[in-house]
Amino acid sequence: MIRHTLARLTFCGALVAGLASPALAGPPLVCFPFDIGTATSLPWNSSSGSFKGMRPDYDLDRLNRDTVALLTPSTPVLVRMETLRRASLYASANERTARALLDSLLARAKASTGSQASLAEFDLGYLIETYRQLGPIAPFAAAIVKDIDGYGMVSRSLDARHGDPAIAFAAALITSGRGAYADHVRMARAGASTDVLLAKNIEHVGQ
Repeated sequence: MIRHTLARLTFCGALVAGLASPALAGPPLVCFPFDIGTATSLPWNSSSGSFKGMRPDYDLDRLNRDTVALLTPSTPVLVRMETLRRASLYASANERTARALLDSLLARAKASTGSQASLAEFDLGYLIETYRQLGPIAPFAAAIVKDIDGYGMVSRSLDARHGDPAIAFAAALITSGRGAYADHVRMARAGASTDVLLAKNIEHVGQ
């Protein structure tokens, strides 16, 4: 119990304290709010100064419907990432909500065809890996995805979308400090000049 409480207190602690280096700020899929400009995402208190900007008046029963509605085929990858980050933090409220969101994106990925399939698989894989990084503050979220390879889904999406630099950026954050991280970073940085939102967020990854 004491160990779990300490994990909650220190999770994303460096980011909340205002340290400049994202490498010191905790799990990147959860702790780094992405700059999406004026794009629409889930309701959020962006002025809170915390990685947790969930609004207490947001109805969690709307989470599945609202999240899927925002993840359209034309939604930029960085907006998808921020939307899924927010959705995961809302889902950290309880296991029922977390499972319902996961099941919703899983069913969507299975039903998607054609060009939409790779984005639906990206969304599912990214949610899974975000849940995994939520473990210190929502152990049940990490537990329900412990046997699912979300990174593999993101990797397949990266291949299917011909090395999309924004998806490479997502893959880099998932593999931070291990595996193919350096290759993903190089691919993301090489394409940042042609993606405005990626350029705004590229410093989340190292050289």
